[in-house]
Amino acid sequence: MSPIVASIIKGTVALLWVVLNALFLVWFERKVAAWIQNRMGPMRVGRWGWAQTIADGIKCLMKEDIIPLAADKPLFVIAPMVSVASAVLIWIVIPFGPGKSGVFSDLPIGIIFIAAVTSLSVVAVFMSGWGSNNKYALFGAMRGAAQMISYEVALVMSILGVVMLAGSLSLQDIITRQTEAGILGWYLFRQPIAFIIYVIAALAELNRAPFDLMEAESELVSGYHTEYSGLRWLLFMLAEYGHMLAWSAIAASLFMGGWTGPGLGALAGRIPAFDLFNYGIWPYLTGFFWFAFKTYLFIFLAMWLRWTLPRVRIDQLMDLGWKFLLPVSLVNIAATAVLANVWGWYAK
Repeated sequence: MSPIVASIIKGTVALLWVVLNALFLVWFERKVAAWIQNRMGPMRVGRWGWAQTIADGIKCLMKEDIIPLAADKPLFVIAPMVSVASAVLIWIVIPFGPGKSGVFSDLPIGIIFIAAVTSLSVVAVFMSGWGSNNKYALFGAMRGAAQMISYEVALVMSILGVVMLAGSLSLQDIITRQTEAGILGWYLFRQPIAFIIYVIAALAELNRAPFDLMEAESELVSGYHTEYSGLRWLLFMLAEYGHMLAWSAIAASLFMGGWTGPGLGALAGRIPAFDLFNYGIWPYLTGFFWFAFKTYLFIFLAMWLRWTLPRVRIDQLMDLGWKFLLPVSLVNIAATAVLANVWGWYAK
């Protein structure tokens, strides 16, 4: 198979994965919100409302595509596409199973690739706010740029501790190091401070409550996508849930062993009949199950926090990022260097 055809197939699979998960996550978040607020949520379209998101998507596709007369049309049109591209490209380096076959491309600089690709979301937010020629959209874009750039620093710093222990920038290598050390070798236990910083900074990067200041409906209508409707608004929604899915998968890979977990193959040493579960497609099926399970744990955590905590003020948001998370992440990196190099505290 030619590299071009293989790349097209991988890109299509990644896009379908993001789209299908986004459809489910919109319904799932409505159910989580209803559970927290002691109500039913969507129930009428399909059993337990499972088809409600599909109906909403069809409604958005049928709506009129409106572009403001005073808008910067090229920026206005391209911004949603850039946002979706950022959410899909991350999946090139996220492992969902063992070995080279369990990842689209096991880049040796996977962490750097993720940092580069996710920065496109900042560009998309600013393009949409500026291109809309609307003061509320511009205010939201300015807030978003300041927020995402600020917390991206702390986010990358929190990942550096994991990279130092693993000795690699490849996500597959990081998962392998945790597998070799067992469940107590997960970086959730070796890097608890980095894990907390990652969760907080990722919520801010995702524009999730309590850090949803660039939308802030009570202040900015809908923030940076105030002027968007129909398909373009749907693309922003797809990108939002696609990014949440990706950041949750990265958290599962960095701190909880990714696709590793107890499977039927673990019984092979004691029960010979179970030896077949170590071969063929079985390791990939069990690996994908544990990968999805851990990813959705983080997604549920993000949803739980959204419907539990009130929105913070913009000054509190910036103070938390620059005056607390960044200094603590630097201290964590220094402590990790001492433990790893002076005391020989490695994940291997």
